[in-house]
Amino acid sequence: MQPMSKSKEAAIELEELGFRCIWVPEAVNREPFASCGVLLEATKKMTMATGIASMYARSAATMNAGWKTLTEAFGERFLLGIGASHQNLVEKVHKTSYDKPYSAMVEYLKAMDSGLFFAAAPTVAPRRVLAALGPKMLKLSAQMGIGAHPYFVPIEHTSYAREILGQDALLAPEVAVVFDTNPETARAIARKFMLTYNRLPNYTNNLRRLGWAQDDIAGPDKMPSDAMIDAIVAWGSLETIVARIQAHIDAGASHVSVQVLDADPFALPLNQWRELATTLSSFN
Repeated sequence: MQPMSKSKEAAIELEELGFRCIWVPEAVNREPFASCGVLLEATKKMTMATGIASMYARSAATMNAGWKTLTEAFGERFLLGIGASHQNLVEKVHKTSYDKPYSAMVEYLKAMDSGLFFAAAPTVAPRRVLAALGPKMLKLSAQMGIGAHPYFVPIEHTSYAREILGQDALLAPEVAVVFDTNPETARAIARKFMLTYNRLPNYTNNLRRLGWAQDDIAGPDKMPSDAMIDAIVAWGSLETIVARIQAHIDAGASHVSVQVLDADPFALPLNQWRELATTLSSFN
C-alpha cells in the first residue's frame, strides 16, 4: 500500500536492523517479481521471497522465466513462493477456472521444470516453496520444492506440517502479531484482519482439519471467536509476541514470517519492527 520509494526505504532499514527476509505478496497488489527486483537492488544481503506468486496469474513459462531471471541476478537472495491462491480471486480477477488446484499445481510445476529459458542461466539452483496447508500440498512442497510457506495457521499446524514435510524441508509459517496489551483493542485489530481470511475455504477447511469448530472460525455473525483470534494472532507485549514466534520454531518452523498488524492498515509499523529487532539475536 506504500509507494515503492517508501518500500525501498523500509527494506533498507529492515536490513540494517538485522532482518533477513521480506515476503512480498501478490493478490491484487504489485506484481511480485518486479517488486522483488526493486527491493533486491535496494538492499545488499536480504532475501526477497514471493508470498505468494499465483500460478493462475501467469503461465508456467512466465513463472519460470521470472524465477530464473531474479535468481541469476541475485542468487540465493531470491526465493520463489508459488500458490494456487483462492477460487474467488482466480475466477473474478484472473478469469480462469479454479478446478482441482492440487492436480493443476503438479502439472504447473512439471511445466516449469521442462520449460525453455534461453537467457543466462543462474549459477545457483533456483529455490521455490509452495503455499501449502493440506497434506497433499505439503508433501508436494517437499517433493518439488524446498519446502512450504503456510499462511493463517495456528501453532498446531506447524507441528503437523513438519511431520509431513520431514526434517530437511524449509517450513516458513506466517505469524500475525499486534503490539497491544489491551485485549479489547488488540482483538479488534486482529478480528478485522481475520475477516479477510476466515471466509475463504482453503483456510477454513484447514482449520477444521486441525479440529477447530465452525463457530470458532466464523460464527453466525461471521466473526471468529476470541479463542480463534488468540490462536492465529499473537497480541500483547514484546515478550508475549516473541514467545509465540519461538513456539512455532519449537514446533518445527525453520523460519517465521512475522506480519505486524496496526490499527491503521496503511501505516508502516516501523516502531514495532524496531522493537522486534531487539530480539533477533535470540532466534539466531
